[in-house]
Amino acid sequence: MSDKTLIPPSPSEDDYVRQVSAAEPPPLLSEADPFALFREWLSEAVEREPNDANAVAVATADEGGMPDVRMVLLKDVDERGFVFYTNLGSAKGRQLAANPQAALLFHWKSLRRQVRVRGTVSRVTDEEADAYFATRARASQIGAWASEQSQPLPDRLALEKRIADVGLRFGLGKVPRPPHWSGFRVAPQVIEFWRDRPFRLHERLVFARAGDGWTTRRLYP
Repeated sequence: MSDKTLIPPSPSEDDYVRQVSAAEPPPLLSEADPFALFREWLSEAVEREPNDANAVAVATADEGGMPDVRMVLLKDVDERGFVFYTNLGSAKGRQLAANPQAALLFHWKSLRRQVRVRGTVSRVTDEEADAYFATRARASQIGAWASEQSQPLPDRLALEKRIADVGLRFGLGKVPRPPHWSGFRVAPQVIEFWRDRPFRLHERLVFARAGDGWTTRRLYP
């Protein structure tokens, strides 16, 4: 039996009125450049979000078409797309190898904003992966070697033993990037910006790839 007391109630009329009167309505979102707008929002999220402003949900599909989703951390963004890193043998790594398409969702609760991305996926270059891997903490580098991500784990001791073995293997020397660990770049075909507005009359602006540029359209909330 469901427990509706766990679900917060919808805002009341008075709640919305207070929200409207608290601040001037913002100007409409700019249709000039989706990446400039994304960087602006991400910069604000870095200032406002208490944890992991670069967290993003990545949705893929398995061989049967069943969708799958998980949180990762965005590690780079430019006009080529959005980059994250992972073990290539993980569930998402295998799914993207078989079906190189993905959807992303950034949700910044403190800003009442979200960005949705859909696009094609490709591997980053070895040089890019090496450069990012070199910035990771040594323990994280060792963990990348030790973890058979998404595979069954007999018990925690098995993981700790693998970590110890990898640590002994590399000693005090440099830890290179594992061949099974790299990054993926999502090249967006569609980017949608969503901004909360009172009474659920939200603002939605969609950029769709058109050759070297973008078309824009606004959607009903």
